[in-house]
Amino acid sequence: MGKEHRMSKEQNHRAHSSGPSEPRPCVRTLSAFPKLIVVLMTVLIAYGADQGTKYIVETTMTLGEKIPVVPGVIRWYYILNSGAAFSLGTGYTMVFTLMMVVAVLVCLWCLVRAQSTVWVFSLALLLGGVLGNLTDRLLRPPGFGVGHVVDFISIGNFAIFNIADSCICIAMALIVLQNFRSIRLDGTYDYSQKKNSHTIEQESHESNA
Repeated sequence: MGKEHRMSKEQNHRAHSSGPSEPRPCVRTLSAFPKLIVVLMTVLIAYGADQGTKYIVETTMTLGEKIPVVPGVIRWYYILNSGAAFSLGTGYTMVFTLMMVVAVLVCLWCLVRAQSTVWVFSLALLLGGVLGNLTDRLLRPPGFGVGHVVDFISIGNFAIFNIADSCICIAMALIVLQNFRSIRLDGTYDYSQKKNSHTIEQESHESNA
């Protein structure tokens, strides 16, 4: 009786830990044409909002000017940033330009393979944000590849940033969430992560038994 019970327990453990043989879609996915529409709309809105607000700032404010929006919390503060997002890493402009070019290529590579709606939106939002700041790097003074990015959103003593930076941060948060949920680009679960998590939990339970 004891032997049969142990065999049954081992069979159940193997059945639960093996998982499905083939991945199955677990979230909403997009076919080719709707995916193209989502990508184009997201990139254009993100890029247009970024470049549009920078144009307004440049034409209505002077460099270094500060305009309170919510006193003590938010203000418009027009600066030119030679560093990365949130005015970090000044002095490495060309390095950040090259990193942006790589980021654009990676986004495009992933977008070709992505089918999950959230993945497609996240990557398109990231692409729009990166393209916004990359445009500044390539076309603004002091020269090609080393142009300074227009930043104007200042929150307390935190940082000064722009719409492109905001798009990048939101996109990265969504990408981290998708990875945390073990959802692949095609909208299926990454069962290898689920299996490892289940195995660790099962072993911990058996060691405490």
